[in-house]
Amino acid sequence: MSKTPLLEIEDLCARVEDKEIIKGFNLTINEGEVHALMGPNGAGKSTLSNVLCGKKGYEVTGGSVRFKGKDLLSMSPEDRAREGIFLSMQYPVEIPGVPTSTFLKHAVNAIRKYHNLPELDTMEFLKMVREEGRKLGVDSEMIKRPLNVGFSGGEKKRLEILQMSILKPSFAIMDEVDSGLDIDALKVVSEGVNALRDGKFSMLVITHYQRLLNYVVPDFVHVYADGHIVKSGNKDLALELEEKGYAEFVKEK
Repeated sequence: MSKTPLLEIEDLCARVEDKEIIKGFNLTINEGEVHALMGPNGAGKSTLSNVLCGKKGYEVTGGSVRFKGKDLLSMSPEDRAREGIFLSMQYPVEIPGVPTSTFLKHAVNAIRKYHNLPELDTMEFLKMVREEGRKLGVDSEMIKRPLNVGFSGGEKKRLEILQMSILKPSFAIMDEVDSGLDIDALKVVSEGVNALRDGKFSMLVITHYQRLLNYVVPDFVHVYADGHIVKSGNKDLALELEEKGYAEFVKEK
């Protein structure tokens, strides 16, 4: 049975200021697949996630990216999100003065409007977010607080998974979602991520360490070094990297 490509990256090149970071990157992710991207510090993994989401300051110098068959690079960051791309950030942004519930309601309704769906009223939204929040240990008091302000690392990550569960993207980039989590928080976050795996939802999991992949088991693992993928394999490759490290993939400067 043939698979439907969701994200197709061909010979992507990008730089920050005058430094080339991504150098001929190729990757295809089909519907329902989970890919893990692993590599040493400074390899440019987060640069890739920022380029895919359209963050300012990153210049694409070559290649193409198609999402659901559409030219992703021509879209605004807002339209990329509306089309179904979600970024779970390594360091979620704090927004003082904006209640978490208000932020989430506007985000949900913006996506519903884009897809010609009726917007949720306040009661419908609160019912949905409370139901999803209970699964992730996000209580109603937490949702009333300003977005991410004063939240612990674990709370911020739980909230991001809550955002993902109510926005229902078709593709998520998980940029070091395990950073700063203790083992209990990691299990809760992983359970929330795995609950979204329905055969259509796809993910790119960016991480340094294998421990996250014990809970969110990938279909494919890729080693990212010197701006492109240098080796690919199944979940066993992550175990090999945990044992041997990245030394063989890092070029001497």
